[in-house]
Amino acid sequence: MADLSSPIASFIVAEIRRARGSAGMTQEAFGRAAGYAASHVSSVENGTRALTIDFIRGADRGLNNGGLFERMIEELGRPSWFLPWLDAERTATQLRCFQPSLIPGLLQTQDYARAVIRCDDRLSDDEVDRRLAERMSRQEVLTKKDPPHFIAVIAESVIRRAGEDFRDIMAAQIKYLISLAERPNISIHILPDEISMHVGLTGPFSLARTGHQWLAEMENQLGGTVVDQDDDVDTLLSRWETVRNEALPRRQSIELMKEVVDSWT
Repeated sequence: MADLSSPIASFIVAEIRRARGSAGMTQEAFGRAAGYAASHVSSVENGTRALTIDFIRGADRGLNNGGLFERMIEELGRPSWFLPWLDAERTATQLRCFQPSLIPGLLQTQDYARAVIRCDDRLSDDEVDRRLAERMSRQEVLTKKDPPHFIAVIAESVIRRAGEDFRDIMAAQIKYLISLAERPNISIHILPDEISMHVGLTGPFSLARTGHQWLAEMENQLGGTVVDQDDDVDTLLSRWETVRNEALPRRQSIELMKEVVDSWT
């Protein structure tokens, strides 16, 4: 599943099913209390429909358990603040991302992603592997049937950040970006270093459109924030347009990435 690693999602679903049974609730009765049709409940319990944060919160309401399952997710899987974003990311028709410091997660190679995750020296090897698997799983959204249109703006300094011990990983990452940029649903634009001052310097952000609604996400050193207030989302959409307009066109961006790789050989 895109929002939780499969073992954790399966565990949470099994616990929801167990709690429903202990409460003597049929799928229909549970669905009414949680705000879902019985067929939806059945699909989640059978593993044919993704477990989402909305369903988990509905289960907590339906079982009147004080938010037990949402707390379990926060302890066992993704932090709860991130789950609404993952739901939006998985169902979006359009995705936008501005990154001034790293390659966006949806575009990272496995080696690059592992290096980024390992920057947190508090993580055990098992936790690094778990987070890496989750990040790679998220990327499936770009290759599924009817994928979203994804546009990324990446600062030029990001693709030039490669010390001697990191150059091979970075070269492979840029080649991967070039191959992704050839896909019809993916556009990658480089923001030149010569644009020294721009509104994006305040930090990275992502946008997802599901239906007629936009949702935004901003990460920071302590976690992140999902933004759903209309005024705040409108501000980020405006800032997106600003940084997008400062970036190079698609073809020029690809040529610049090729030049960077060629300069290392």
